[in-house]
Amino acid sequence: MSRGFAVDDYTARLARAQAGMQHEGLGAILLTTQPDVLYFTGFLTRFWESPSRPWFVILPAQGDPVAVIPSIGAALMGTTWIKDIRTWSAPDPVDDGVSLLADALREIGGPVGVPSHLETHLRMPLADFDRVKAASGQVFTDDRRIVAGCRAIKSDAEIAKIADICAIAGRAFDRVTEIAAPGVALSQVFRDFQRLLLEEGADWVPYLAGGAGPEGYGDVISPATDAPLAAGDVLMLDTGAVRDGYFCDYDRNFAIGAASDAQRAAHARLIEATQAGLEAARPGATASDVWRAMADIVGGGEGAGRLGHGLGLQLTEGLSLTARDHTELRAGMVITLEPGIKTAPGRMMVHEENIVITDGTPRALSPLAGPTLTVI
Repeated sequence: MSRGFAVDDYTARLARAQAGMQHEGLGAILLTTQPDVLYFTGFLTRFWESPSRPWFVILPAQGDPVAVIPSIGAALMGTTWIKDIRTWSAPDPVDDGVSLLADALREIGGPVGVPSHLETHLRMPLADFDRVKAASGQVFTDDRRIVAGCRAIKSDAEIAKIADICAIAGRAFDRVTEIAAPGVALSQVFRDFQRLLLEEGADWVPYLAGGAGPEGYGDVISPATDAPLAAGDVLMLDTGAVRDGYFCDYDRNFAIGAASDAQRAAHARLIEATQAGLEAARPGATASDVWRAMADIVGGGEGAGRLGHGLGLQLTEGLSLTARDHTELRAGMVITLEPGIKTAPGRMMVHEENIVITDGTPRALSPLAGPTLTVI
């Protein structure tokens, strides 16, 4: 699959954002985070791991975006469709892009919207942000969720990229029998599974979690320990691997040595709940509707927590499948279905799949698991 997107894809994204800005009376939107900058520019780099330098892209209500970035990124930004690239030598302890950014905002005009809702953050020092506001002379406000709204509805090309990384993870999951067995340390399984993902085509593996135990696992976020797998354990691996900037996020459960009746029943119930979520995930339904369809099967009421979420340039983005999120599903949204079930005091099993909402029946992007628990 080709890397990046056609210029027309980026200009279409900008046009949607500009329509929103004009409707809300905004003169510009200021982007400071990796996924937002990547979405509108195609600027893909892992250099964001370094906190030393801030990066800025301005979306004007009319015209093309303006990148205000450290000079170290000029060459890479120059390979994107962005033409107006303004740079400074960073990091500068006295003026780390403040004057350059303020000048650009003063030139473009405001009010300036900044993504400020759940799941957003400002990736620059707060003191510098205050200086930019004062020096630019513009009014700053939230972006009215314009950026999130654009990113929530994926294009066919974006969906294809998520399907690609889902297929890569599926091939890695098919090879778990190569790396997991009684006596192998869970930490070694984690390391080897990341290797399998890379061998199958992932660019990197920012997220890998899981657990193992005879009645399930205690949580789904802990790092792996050196404890060896034992016959009778359930092993779960949950990956957020990336290809060309886009994430997959799904898991698989395996029985080590043999599966007990309780383990098989719990897994089958999780698949039943996932299928119920799949049936409920139609345009016009709400996130809470899909949550309810799964929660009615796995139990727990509101205490069941989040049973899925949006997916794309971030491991989790946008809506949450909870009792209180009433976001309406629309065609083009990519979400996860993630029911969990208690198997014993302090133990659980979780299952997760990735789907895209369509005008009719949702389409699975991850290769859907069947009700039979795989035995290694």
